[in-house]
Amino acid sequence: MDEERSFEEILINGTADELNELKRWLFEENIRLTAKQKELNEFHERFLQERIQFQDEMKAINLRNVNERKRLKDEETFFDKKMEILKNGFAQLECDRKAFEKEKKQFYYNNAPGEDSSASYSQEFKGSLFAGVNNMLALKKRYRDLLKIFHPDNLCGDNEMVAAINREYDRLKKKFDYPFRSAK
Repeated sequence: MDEERSFEEILINGTADELNELKRWLFEENIRLTAKQKELNEFHERFLQERIQFQDEMKAINLRNVNERKRLKDEETFFDKKMEILKNGFAQLECDRKAFEKEKKQFYYNNAPGEDSSASYSQEFKGSLFAGVNNMLALKKRYRDLLKIFHPDNLCGDNEMVAAINREYDRLKKKFDYPFRSAK
């Protein structure tokens, strides 16, 4: 309050030097306030720019998140479809395996007890194992493919089937090899 009174007293009763000092102080205070106002305006502008930049970044991040969620949902749907296809495939394979076992048992049941089952087994599948083979190269390729499938070390391997494949291969090999032996 003393400063206020002195300020008022200076205005009313002050000398020229005191008034000039007061003017100088008011001028400096005005400059200081103007500088602070300018600084505050600059902070405000920078704040607004950063706010806009932040909003743009948030929009971009949200867009990426939406796209990523959509992609993940699509991948999950695709995975579920693939899994369903695999389950159906395995179920079909199991049904086919059971049907094959049933046919195999029926085949063995229909064979007479005195017959050689492996010979009839060979006769049964002879036409289908090497169907379409008309030269030695095709015969060798089909033989290798059949052994890969029916070899006893494989999951679906069968000793009797391999024996039948070998007999049929030897028979066809002699058939395709015969013209070459006579040319010697």
